[in-house]
Parts: sequence; C-alpha cells; structure tokens
Amino acid sequence: MARIVLTADRGSFTEYAGVSTLGYVACMPARLVPRLMMDKMFTPPNAYHRNGEATVAPYALRKVEAVLVNAGFNDVVVSPPEALERVVGPDTKLLGITVHDPLGLSPVAFKLTMLFGGGPSWTAQFFTELSEKIARLKRAYNFKVFAGGPATWQLALERPEWVDTIFYGEAEVDLPELVRKALNGEQLPRDMKGRDPKVEQIPTIVKPARFGEVQVTRGCPRGCQFCSITPETFRTIPLESVMKEVELNLKHGSRNIELLTDDILLYGAKRLVTNHEAVVKLFESVKKAGAEQIFFPHISSPAVLDSPKTVEEISHIAEYDKYMAEAPVVGLENGSERIIAKYMRGKPFPWTPADWKDVIIRSTAILNDAYITPCYTMTIGYPDETDEDVEKSIEMVEDIYAEKLRAWVFPLPVIPMGTSRIRQNPFPVMERLPKKYWELLYVSWKHDLEVTRQVFPYMTRRVGNGAVRYLVNMIMDRTFSHIEGIFKELMETNGQKAREFSRIELNSFFGLMKTIYWLGTTVFTPPSKKEEDVAVSPEANAH
Repeated sequence: MARIVLTADRGSFTEYAGVSTLGYVACMPARLVPRLMMDKMFTPPNAYHRNGEATVAPYALRKVEAVLVNAGFNDVVVSPPEALERVVGPDTKLLGITVHDPLGLSPVAFKLTMLFGGGPSWTAQFFTELSEKIARLKRAYNFKVFAGGPATWQLALERPEWVDTIFYGEAEVDLPELVRKALNGEQLPRDMKGRDPKVEQIPTIVKPARFGEVQVTRGCPRGCQFCSITPETFRTIPLESVMKEVELNLKHGSRNIELLTDDILLYGAKRLVTNHEAVVKLFESVKKAGAEQIFFPHISSPAVLDSPKTVEEISHIAEYDKYMAEAPVVGLENGSERIIAKYMRGKPFPWTPADWKDVIIRSTAILNDAYITPCYTMTIGYPDETDEDVEKSIEMVEDIYAEKLRAWVFPLPVIPMGTSRIRQNPFPVMERLPKKYWELLYVSWKHDLEVTRQVFPYMTRRVGNGAVRYLVNMIMDRTFSHIEGIFKELMETNGQKAREFSRIELNSFFGLMKTIYWLGTTVFTPPSKKEEDVAVSPEANAH
C-alpha cells in the first residue's frame, strides 16, 4: 500500500482505445450510450500492474508524480480508478486527483447534454463513480484528499464532502508543502493557489505517459477573455527536457509522440512570432528519436498564416501525407468582428479583428496543403451577442466550405469558467442563446459530416483490431448521419426539439450497435499478447 496515491476518473484516465477523438463520446448524456460500449469501445479501462500501479497514465498525473518525487517523496503511486483498492490501505496518508470535467460543464459536454435532453454526461458519471469509491475508502482509512487540474472551478460550484483541499494553479512550487503537511498530520487549507514555476523548476516525468504525451509549452499569451489560461504564464520547455520525456515514452513502448501545447507554432517563440528553427528542430529531434507519428493538440490560425513554411516543414518531417490523421483543435471562436474585438482582441495578432475571416480562410488552405485537417471550435452565447453577430459566423463557415477547404467546425456555448475573465457571465442555457445559433449548428454539422466521411477512416488506422476499426467507422458514420437530421429539426424549431430528447433512453440503434460490437470483440479479437507477470487488464481484476 502506498502513502501517496494519485488518480483520476475513468474519463480522464482511459486511452480511448488508442484514438483520443473518441473521447468526445464521453461528453454525451450517459443515458444515451450503453455502458458496454463505453467499457469496450470508447473509454475502456487502462491496464495496470499487479500492485495496482498504472502502466501508463495521463500526463497531468505523471507530472505531479514527478514533482513529488523530485521533492523527495518516494512512496508515490499513480493508479487508475479501477485499481484503487490495490494501492489504498492503512498506510495511505494522501490521495490526489486531477479533474477535467467532474460536473459535465465543459463546452462540449454542456452543449451535447443540452442538445440531447439533459442528464449527466459520461464525464460527470465517471466522476460520480470515482467520488463514491474515494468516499468509501476514505471512511475506511482516514486519509486526506486534494483535487487539482483544469476543472477545479467546477468543484468550487459543487464541492464534494470528501475533498479536503482544492488546489488551484500549477503544482511545482507549492504542492510539496501541502503534501508535507498531510504526511505530518497537520491541518490542510480548504483552498490553495499554486504559484507559477520558472521553466527550470518544472521536472521531467519519471514514468511513461498515455499516448506518448510530452509537454513542450505551457500557457498561452493571446489573452482571450473566455479562456482559463492567463497570458503571463507562457513558457517553452527546453528541448533537452522534452527529449528526455520522448525517450522515456518510446523506451516503454510508445510508438507515437503527442506534443502537448496550446499552440505548437509558439514553441520557442517570443512576442507571438514563430521561431521556425526551434519548431523544426523539435520535430526533427522527436522523429530521429524513433517516433513513428508525431501529433499535437493545438495550433493557431494567425501563427499558421505568419509562417506557412514552418507548417509545411513539420508536416514533411511527421509524414502527415501518409496518414492524413492530424486534426488539431483550432480556435475559430467567432465570425463577428465586434465579438472578436471585445472578447479576444489578441487572437488575430499580428493581424486585426477586421482581418479575422481572411486569416481563417487562408490558414485553412495552408493546413490542408500540409495534410492537416483543423478542428475549429467556436464560442457562441456571449450576453451581448446578437443574431447579426451569429449571421457573421454562419457566413464565415459557409465561406470555408465554398472554398472547398477541409475542416470541422463545432459551435460551442461559451462557458464562464471560474478562472477566466468572464466568470461572472451567466451560463449560455438554451433560452439565452441567439436564435441564429441553431442555423449555425446545422450549417456546420452538415459540412462536418462530409469531412468526417473523408477523414475518419484515416484517423482510425491507429485502432489495431480490424473488426473493431470497421465497427467504429460504421458506427460513427451512421451516428453522424442520424444526428444531421436531428440538427435540422433543432434549426427548424429554434432548439425546442431538444426538449423531446429527454424521454429518449438507450434507443434501438445503440442497442443494435452494442450487439454487433459484442460479436466483433468476442469472436474476432485475438488473445492479448501482454505478459501476465508484467500487467493485467482491468477486466481481469474487476472483482
């Protein structure tokens, strides 16, 4: 049993069957997606060693683990939620969790639960399950609990009784002191804010991360008011530290590396100017170390337009032409010059809010030429946003597709996250959304479906089992087609159709897919090749 245990709920811990984009299914209302499909397809539990320690873990937990080990705490174990009983016991003094969407209030979960009749999302359901388990273990062993991560603001809205301390901010400077107090039996503060560390205070991870994740930058300097990332905290992680983590992940079996950043083109940048040499050297170093594929979660349109040669070069190094599976999230945000100027004036830099549409169109073409398909997110529902503003967003989306460009567009309600500058704004519930939102939603989804059918088969190549890959592609294709009709009805009724979905439970479509998937996994899945004395599957230890 470990003195210090780190964990997260299933939605934060799973590897999504090797395809991180499947994680969006966890944002759906739990009542609409069968448990069996979540367990077997979309959010399967992670494998772990016989002692309960995770074989791989989310990067956030690996970084906290490294912080504590670096501070002299050696009895630290990172465990998936399914294995907590194996690591928590009489010796346990402190349990830490990272939270990403404990109440289902993230933009995607908030939108999908609103559209499909309400009820908790799977992200919220997974946190509830973890909450019940921790509360039970805490009653038995009387340890302390702290919670950190990007969604601590949600816990502040509905604080669980079993949480002793909510830790806001970054861990490197102040978390070790909290841990010392817990181990010494001292009173813990109800809330604690971690100071931002200097880059030299950020240790490298000591054990492998899920998806071969490696952080290369921290923070974002653009200063959008709806974002929880403050402009003062931008840092580039030195290449030497990056490569230590890359080599660690590759050594422990990762074939691919995901470079964690809020904008890959800001690696080594100063004053939002792309450092071409630094970015190219980063990709060359990762590829030379042996990574088969290199992914990154975020890039910004202004940076793409500012340095198209950098995009072209990293695409060549990472061989995106072979896979066409790189789909970073890009903030399109809004088509209204007025909204851009008021809430995110730094977003278009070095261009102006008046240039925003041109920046988006031209940068999309650059990304497509580099075999990259941007996943554009929009923020809709500011208190002063009008139908005229949304009409500008509709025009921008239609212009993207009129140019025959390849991109997904997802209009999301803008959430007043507790660490953002708009945290006092009301939540954008259905009654507060502009009526034109529903038209924007339909126009976007209609074109998203076309792009999905082009790109999704490439993205699911990472699913190793052929039968599972076929079923995933079939399910997603039929699901998108079905939802297109739903969005059309939402547009025609100004969102009122969503209220009818509250009566829908596990419908016949998902029931059929569950049966097909069960047949596929039980008949066609080959035996596991993992060594039994190294790691055991969570299912084998369910009881």
